[in-house]
Amino acid sequence: MKSRAVAAMVLAVVLVMTACSGKKDPIVIGAIYPLTGSQGPGGVDEYRGARLAIDLINQQGGVDGRPLDLRVIDTPGSDAAGAAVADLAGQGVRFVLGSYGSTISLPAAAAAARLGMLFWETGAVGDMTGSGLGRLVFRVPPTGTSLGRSAVQFITHRLVPLLHRVPSSLRFAVANVNDVYGQAVARGALDEIRAEGLPLAGQFPYDIQHPGYQALVRRMKEARPDVLFVAAYVRDGIALRRETVRQHLRLVTSISTSSRYCMPMFGNTLGAEAVGLFASDKPDADVINPGGLAPGARALLSRANGLYRARYGDDMSEAALAGFSGAWALFRFVMPNATQLTPSGVGQEAERVRLPPGSLPNGSGLAFGAAGTPDAGTNLDAVSVIEEWVGVGHRAVVWPAAYATTRVHVLPIAW
Repeated sequence: MKSRAVAAMVLAVVLVMTACSGKKDPIVIGAIYPLTGSQGPGGVDEYRGARLAIDLINQQGGVDGRPLDLRVIDTPGSDAAGAAVADLAGQGVRFVLGSYGSTISLPAAAAAARLGMLFWETGAVGDMTGSGLGRLVFRVPPTGTSLGRSAVQFITHRLVPLLHRVPSSLRFAVANVNDVYGQAVARGALDEIRAEGLPLAGQFPYDIQHPGYQALVRRMKEARPDVLFVAAYVRDGIALRRETVRQHLRLVTSISTSSRYCMPMFGNTLGAEAVGLFASDKPDADVINPGGLAPGARALLSRANGLYRARYGDDMSEAALAGFSGAWALFRFVMPNATQLTPSGVGQEAERVRLPPGSLPNGSGLAFGAAGTPDAGTNLDAVSVIEEWVGVGHRAVVWPAAYATTRVHVLPIAW
């Protein structure tokens, strides 16, 4: 009996000391990003951005006084996604960030939803149909379909008038890597081409493992396109661009989406052969015009980019800024206002939150489509921009006007 009394006294003392210390248990957050492999460079950047956002949130006291504890698992490809999510679930993780790569995002999100975890996509743009979108799966960045549509809209409504042409006088071709990412982006471009009644020279999908660039470009030349839209990754994008130049594929212009024309590696590798090309994508920190942001987002962008540069020696790439903005949205605007800190409780709050465009440091707002609708779990206020390589190694945002840092340059492209 005496030992029980002593134990009770010890427990009481521990509880009092814990209460007085003010310390609360951390909220464990999982992260699924490709830190190695072909998508490693972008995956590392996006993870670093998310990591920085969590560090800043913790400096401000965490979420409801609880610090965030981030646990990342290297997920270099789709075959590793399910196991990575299961590993996190086994650790008791209920909230997962990811994933940069569209081929990783779909299986990771589907696995998380099956296990009752909330999956928060910070960067991937590919089709996530069937992953549980809208209840436990949310995507902050724009979809691949919307990036493809924006690319065609820019060409027809902004660039073509500068060329003193009409859109119907130009023949459009679409070349895409034949995976979940490339298909989603190509679908958006093709949908917009058809919606505007534009002449389609053809679609040219290719297998990234066996691309056959020479034959692919020969087929394009036979189709005689004026505008080439490309959905590729950076290495195959460089190889395809080099082959179009080698075979003298005559084009009025060419535009791509995320992972290709917008990457510094693309312009630095190709030099003059990149000048005049456009990209429809999420913005980098050093090319977006901060004047288009809300004051709070503008100040946060400056602070975050300065800290990122101090840590890693460079400005935030589009992947890093997407990772930062996506994580910041969850931990600053969604999770603290959830009535319950559970996957379903946070998911319900995500559907309620409304932030106008310009509220996040990458220019996006936040407004998720409701479960059961075609836009379930998709951020309807995600922002994309058009960048142009205006000189060797120099790219700038040229559209939309709110985020542009220079005018559109009508430049001849190499062929």
